[in-house]
Parts: sequence; structure tokens; C-alpha cells
Amino acid sequence: MRVASELRFRWMKDVALPVLLKARERRPRERPRGESPLGPPLESTRSLKRLMTRHYALARYAEGARPVAWVTSGAPVELLRAFGCYTVYPENHAALCGARRMGPEICAHAEEAGFSRDLCSYARVDLGHALSGLTPVGRLPRPDVLFCTNNICQTILYWFKELSHGEGIPLVMLDTPFIASGEGTPEVFDYVAGQIKDAVPALERITGREFREDRFHDVLRSSIRASALWGDVLATMRHRPAPMTVFDAFVHLAPVVSLRGLPSCERYYEGLLAELQERVSRDVAAVPGERHRLMWDNIAIWFALAPLSRLFAEHGWAGVAGTYPNAWAETTHYLDLADPFGSLAKTYTLIFLNRGLDYRLGLMEAMGRDYQADGLVLHSARSCKPYSVGQYDLRQALAQRLGIKSVVLEGDMTDFRTWSEEQAKTRLTAFFESLDG
Repeated sequence: MRVASELRFRWMKDVALPVLLKARERRPRERPRGESPLGPPLESTRSLKRLMTRHYALARYAEGARPVAWVTSGAPVELLRAFGCYTVYPENHAALCGARRMGPEICAHAEEAGFSRDLCSYARVDLGHALSGLTPVGRLPRPDVLFCTNNICQTILYWFKELSHGEGIPLVMLDTPFIASGEGTPEVFDYVAGQIKDAVPALERITGREFREDRFHDVLRSSIRASALWGDVLATMRHRPAPMTVFDAFVHLAPVVSLRGLPSCERYYEGLLAELQERVSRDVAAVPGERHRLMWDNIAIWFALAPLSRLFAEHGWAGVAGTYPNAWAETTHYLDLADPFGSLAKTYTLIFLNRGLDYRLGLMEAMGRDYQADGLVLHSARSCKPYSVGQYDLRQALAQRLGIKSVVLEGDMTDFRTWSEEQAKTRLTAFFESLDG
């Protein structure tokens, strides 16, 4: 059975999928309707669609051929890659469901099973998918292992426990103590590093594969490289005019989340960075006539990404920085091949959502200065309370430190039942007018 699954996986990977993807690309590209206030679209978007389509298509054939892991975005995926796991990120999948406007439909299945609408919509989408099988990508593979950390929120832990209990799937969880102030202590990092080391024999039992240190180092090296490239991609938006916007960054974030540690991720960001650097050299603007520069806090409103991008561009606003896209470049400088377990512990413990408001304030102040932001939009996400808590305090402090005005948008990542497009448009239009005045 395993041999047949392996042969089918390789045939799809090396023969069938390349042919299917090429045929898909030969289809006529859909022409944009009417004039757009945005600059020319990024050519790399086509490569992104190909890469992520391939990832989800291959996932359907991974069962039996590869150990399949469902993993949270804040977990050290590098360890899983050392075992050759095929990884699926429920949060990334939920964002895709949100972008395809399937969030409420899938969430409803979780709500009918008793899960509250106040629960994170990423969790409700994932649990709803587990109950119904609904997904825009055809099918997700059943995981052999669930791998999570609580460095982003505690909901993750209970969400993955529910999946583990309901489906009988082994769960490996790393506990990362909250860093309320300072830079953490050696005891904290030793504690987390010890858990990562302890996960090795557990993963050996679950996957039936031995841990290969040489493979682990290769993955770490690739992860370091991809994250550094992503940081360079984001840094191009410091240029005036910005060659892409934060809304583009939300879209092009997918590979560094889902494919980090794989050569395909590195190659993708090499191409994207080259395209952006070429735009910078020619002053190609993502928002023609860029007048103001915006910083965005919190996760994207996935189902409203395109209309928000157009609305900002219509008023000459370029989103040039975001705390969420920055998270995948923020701590990777801690990764060190000389101390793989200790450096992974630092990298994943010191992410900004696992730290106090003083750190978040300092980070946002530095980003505001580096990217010359003169406006701030805070997405108060109904679903993501750990990310949204303290935003009004941050807003007030940043106004004092940077002298910038801000606006709060109340919404959600995937569930548009909590979103009023007209209310948001009215609030943003008034905000733009106050800045122009």
C-alpha cells in the first residue's frame, strides 16, 4: 500500500501536475474590469498561484506516501521537515477559505456542533472543515500528527486538542512561556529547547522515520534564507514610491508560512525580490501618485482584501508596512546552525504576539519610522482577541510618539457576517479626508 501511494505521489508531482499547471496557465488571463487605481500587477503573482496550487493539489496524494502533519503558523516546522513531513497549515487554509468567501458557510458546521461564534474564525473554519469536508482546494489529507505551540494564542491548544480527541490523532505541543518584559531568560529558552528535543523521539515513533541531523541542518539553512529574503521583500516598501503594498504582502506571505524550509520557497522569493528591486530602480509605483503611507496592524481581512486595496489606492494611500507580514522576518535572525535547538527556542518564543505591549509598541514605532508611515489602520479582529487587545493603548501611544493619526476597523479574518463594507468605507473615507485636510 505504501509503495503504491509513493508511486502515485511521485507521478502526480513529476508528471501529471506540471502538465496540468501548464495547461491552466495557457488559459486566457481574465481582463480587469474598468480602470484600476493601482499600478501594474506583480508578475510574480502567477508564480505564486502555481506554487500554492501545486502545494494543495499534491497534499491530496500525500497520505500514505509521506507523514502528514497539520501545523500551526507559530510552530518550528523545521523539525517536521527533517522527517520529510508533508505539512498543512490550518490557518493558511482558513485564510484561503476567507478569501474565497466560504468562511461563514464552513463556520456554520462548527457552530451547529456547539462551537460559539465568539471563537476564533480560523478555528471554526478548521473544525467546520473537519466536520463537513468543505474546502476550496478539493480535499485536505488526514494528518498523522498535529503539531502546535501556544506562542500565538491559547485557542490554538484547545483547537488542536479538539481535533486530536475527535479524530484520534497524536498531538505534539510546545509550551512557550509569555515574555511580559525584557528579552527572556536562559531558563525560558532551555525549557523550550528541551521540549523541541523531546519531540524528536515522539516524531520518530509517529512517522516511523529516523531523525537525520544533516537533513535538519539543510532545512534550517533553507528556512534562514527564505525568511531573510522575505525580510528583503518587505524592505523594498521603504522606497518612495513603494513597489508593492501591504495588501500585496498579505498575499505573497503564503509561501514563507506554508513552505518555509523548502527550496521552492527560497526560489519564489528570489524571483519576487528581483522583480521588486527592478521596480524600485525604475520608480514603478504600486499606487500611482502615492501621497500618503500607511501602516496596518493585525491579520488581513481576507474577504475584503481587494476592495480595501482599491479604496486606499483611490485616495493615494499606499500601505507600506504591517505587523503581521513582518512576523515571519522578525525573529529569524536568532536561527543559528551551531545551536539549532536553542536558536529555534528563541526564534519561536520571541515572536511579538508572545511578548508584552511595551515590545509591540517599540516594534510598531520602529516600523513607522523605517517605512515613513503617516497613517495607521488597526484591524480590531473579533476573532483574534490576543492580537486585538491593547490596540487602543497602542494607538494613543503611537499618536504621541510618531504624531500620526489612526483609524480602527472592526472586522474579522474570514467571517464576513461581522463586517459592514459601507460602514468601513464611510469610516475610512472620513479618515482619509482628515489626513488630506
